[in-house]
Amino acid sequence: MSESLLSQLSVHYLTALRTHLEQGQQASLLPAHDVGTEAVTIGLETLDLAKLHLQALETLIPPDCSPVARDEMTLRAEVFFTEANVPIEKTHRSALEAHADLQQLQERLGQRTMDLADSNRDLQQGITERLTAEAALEDSERVSHQLLHESRLLEEQLKDMTRQIMSADEVERKKMSLQLHDDIGQTLLGIHMRLLTLKAQVVTRHAGLTQEIATTQRLVEAAVKTINQFAHEFGIPHEI
Repeated sequence: MSESLLSQLSVHYLTALRTHLEQGQQASLLPAHDVGTEAVTIGLETLDLAKLHLQALETLIPPDCSPVARDEMTLRAEVFFTEANVPIEKTHRSALEAHADLQQLQERLGQRTMDLADSNRDLQQGITERLTAEAALEDSERVSHQLLHESRLLEEQLKDMTRQIMSADEVERKKMSLQLHDDIGQTLLGIHMRLLTLKAQVVTRHAGLTQEIATTQRLVEAAVKTINQFAHEFGIPHEI
């Protein structure tokens, strides 16, 4: 703070306070406010202004002043000081409001950061779930293709078995044909229905897919076992 500016303000304060005391109750408070604004400009605080006020009072109140007159002048001077201090108090309020606004901004920023973190976690979880679903779909499609391939092989093997049966004795051929029709036919129908169900599940959902695949595989194994059993019983050189 410049000493010259402080000295100049001290003179202005003394002059304005003198005029205020001389005018009595009719005095305007505008000069006090102007002095306070000047104090804010050069960076004074309330305590600094209070020192200027006490110095001015010591100059303006005569030593031989009566107690009554002294008290009266002191009260009027307090009114002047209160008005002069208003601009300084406003700067304090502005600072507090600015601090409050900054604090609110920081709180909103913190909340926004937390929201972004939550969104990022949800996004990562969604990506993980999507990748898992895609992997499960690829696995189910691979198993489905495998089962279809096994079904085609079984069909070809059944055709081969049929050709061998046709070369056997007519009575035995009829017997074997009927048994194959009853046993293998039902098994193949079951495999066909399971594969249709599996295909639908691959398109629409993945839940329960493992169970359907396992059931279909058991049906294929049962058909293979039946074929091998017939081949063994009738001496047909064929093994699946």
